[in-house]
Amino acid sequence: MMDEDIVAKTYYDTPIGTLEIKASELGIRSLCFIDYPTYEQNPTQENLLALIEQLDEYFQGKRSRFNVFLDFQGTEFQRRVWRELMEIPLGGTKTYLEVAKEIKSPKAVRAVGSACGSNKLWLLVPCHRVIGSDGKLTGYAGGLKRKRWLLEHEWGILYGKQKTLF
Repeated sequence: MMDEDIVAKTYYDTPIGTLEIKASELGIRSLCFIDYPTYEQNPTQENLLALIEQLDEYFQGKRSRFNVFLDFQGTEFQRRVWRELMEIPLGGTKTYLEVAKEIKSPKAVRAVGSACGSNKLWLLVPCHRVIGSDGKLTGYAGGLKRKRWLLEHEWGILYGKQKTLF
């Protein structure tokens, strides 16, 4: 499936930037930070409306998991990685090596990193919860400032206030 399968698109302003959200008939196709939104919208699409409501709750600190249909676009390996990322609990982290081991591919650490970089469903498939083996923040397509903010925000959801973690 390509972008011509997109039936609706909208934008959502967050404390750390604007998200462009695209949906197909099957579910949310992509959720990515962008610098220059065009603000084309179709806010009546069911999947978009559900996600916008859940994003509101997440950024208000009232939601720890998302429950929307997703339209994954990737290889089988990428999908295995993304499914594993969805198992990392709010406020938790795993290293790239831990993810590789969980999907039974312990030597595929770089491939796990590449799959994280190919993730077009940020937040919903929480690649921001993956850190380096040394415990430091590494690579995030949305930038390390956003990665840090998201992890600290999730810590705040769990423990009542945002904390500086890194």
